[in-house]
Amino acid sequence: MRALIIAVFTLFATMASASTWNIINYSEVQESLMDQAEVLGLDWKVGETADYTIKMGFVNGKMHSFVREEVHEGFWVQQDMDMGFLGKQKVEMLIDKNTGEVLQLLVNGEKQAPPEQGDQEVIDMQEANISVPAGTFDCVYLKVRDNKENKESEAWINPTAIPITGMLKTIAPGPMGKVTVELTAFRKM
Repeated sequence: MRALIIAVFTLFATMASASTWNIINYSEVQESLMDQAEVLGLDWKVGETADYTIKMGFVNGKMHSFVREEVHEGFWVQQDMDMGFLGKQKVEMLIDKNTGEVLQLLVNGEKQAPPEQGDQEVIDMQEANISVPAGTFDCVYLKVRDNKENKESEAWINPTAIPITGMLKTIAPGPMGKVTVELTAFRKM
């Protein structure tokens, strides 16, 4: 279960980092999940990939995430997003391999501050099974409340089967209504 918690933290930090369009704002989840995470180490491999569809209102896009490089401090993960008429975005993150913390963040080549901690709580966590375009998976379902914004997000994850964040699907409030992100393909090494 602790491995799932660290994977969820990394997922939310990663998605928050990519929110220049404010597609998803999960940075507040960092504090509550960091409190629960122990130093586990991330078992990622260079070349692992995960592809997603992103739906927010009338806007549909896609995201390609991959482990680009392993360095002493951790892993460089890159996310290439294409949101149609909203444009493209390249997010590069150096993630600590022991804690899942975002150490460095670049958005379209410009250095950004890593996500700040917020006031979140996990209000539901249970075993589940979900079908997404990439297949059907056993997973952990999480419902997280942002106490500051009084909003709830949902996530289905399986960090054992799915590389990088383990994300299968998320549903979160966004600027144009509900934002849904679903896994379409992946490569785990």
